Amino acid sequence: MCPCRDLLDMVASKWTALAIGALEEGPKRFGELKRRLEGISQKMLTQTLRTLERDGLVTRTVYPSVPLRVEYELTELGRSVTEPLAALRSWAQQNYESVAEARETFDNAEPLGLEPATAR
Repeated sequence: MCPCRDLLDMVASKWTALAIGALEEGPKRFGELKRRLEGISQKMLTQTLRTLERDGLVTRTVYPSVPLRVEYELTELGRSVTEPLAALRSWAQQNYESVAEARETFDNAEPLGLEPATAR
């Protein structure tokens, strides 16, 4: 069991990667993040931000105003993961069509059988 497995699972999460990407541009309020991350529920965004804060990738700053203003911002550690995530985003954008074609080919192929491959 790799000791970093849970960290890799967290960083590889769709919502974590997208939240970090949204915060690359600078601090954001919860509502801004929610609008930016189309399809994320309030509960999932809250969980994601709490995880990122707990892991030291994001800071949460509360400004005493009426109503309270809360901003989320990447820490130095959080900024350090933006480069590998940007490389992954770039790869996904460059290869989306190839993956979509491969999926369509696979989905339209005749099933060859459901038996697992045997060792030779």
